[in-house]
Amino acid sequence: MDKKILIVISILCIYTDCIQSQDTNLARLEYVYVPQSKSDNVYSGIRFSGNYPISLNKEGSYLVPSIQYRYNNLQLNDPIIVNNITDIEEFHTIGLEVGYTFTMKNNWRFVANVGIRISSNLEASGLVGDDFRYTGAIIFIKKYGEKKDPIMSRLLLGIRYTTPASINLPLPILNYYRRFHPNWSYSLGTPKTDIKYLFDNKKHTLQAFIGLDRFYSNIQNNRTFLTSSGINTIAENVSMLTINTALGYEYYFTEHLLLFNYIGYTLSNEIRLRDDQQNNVLIINDKKTLYIRGGIKLKI
Repeated sequence: MDKKILIVISILCIYTDCIQSQDTNLARLEYVYVPQSKSDNVYSGIRFSGNYPISLNKEGSYLVPSIQYRYNNLQLNDPIIVNNITDIEEFHTIGLEVGYTFTMKNNWRFVANVGIRISSNLEASGLVGDDFRYTGAIIFIKKYGEKKDPIMSRLLLGIRYTTPASINLPLPILNYYRRFHPNWSYSLGTPKTDIKYLFDNKKHTLQAFIGLDRFYSNIQNNRTFLTSSGINTIAENVSMLTINTALGYEYYFTEHLLLFNYIGYTLSNEIRLRDDQQNNVLIINDKKTLYIRGGIKLKI
């Protein structure tokens, strides 16, 4: 992958979770399945996230604690992996964040949050320093119109910093959503760019989108890998990054509870092992492949 393109994608992906944390989901449970094309490798995962807004006053100030858990299963069955690296399959991410938000003038809202995550295969007897990641963000949200208006829009602007990360710089946040018709809406930015149609009975929606998906985890017991040139390198973490395009369907059981299913194809797909400087040790897969995700979520 071209280095400049990879840097741009990395910037987008690193703040993907930040934008997701500012959406209207109270709880979300989903399953992801990405079989690797022309390979015996498979990625799958179960993910849960929850937010609990606590009202602080009548002026619209809230404290928002949130939690997330991700079980990532990476079945590496290619001979080049099996012959060099063993027992590297299950990875866990446990995250806790707390946000504070209040209203400003002219329909602007300020959001700040900080958090800590454990991302690890948890194979050692306890946690180690490299298992921990720290994150913080400042976001400004501008809303045009009310949620139930036939036409409304929302703009997110901000900055986010996460460490450790492949790019150790504060990164910008930019996301725009617009409902331009009672049945139609679109969004630009991350975690996805989409166009959505809501049926008149408000029970069904269809959408087409381009989105990002990723996971990152520390390998507690570093693995020594012998390259094709006979050089020993050390793999200290593993990551997956995909850009996927898909069609989606949502079914609303109630106004706030819905089932969703997405199926599509990756435009870019990369699973890699990296050293402590985030340099590639081995690209495990970079072939375009099938992408499936589905689950249930509770919205405000």
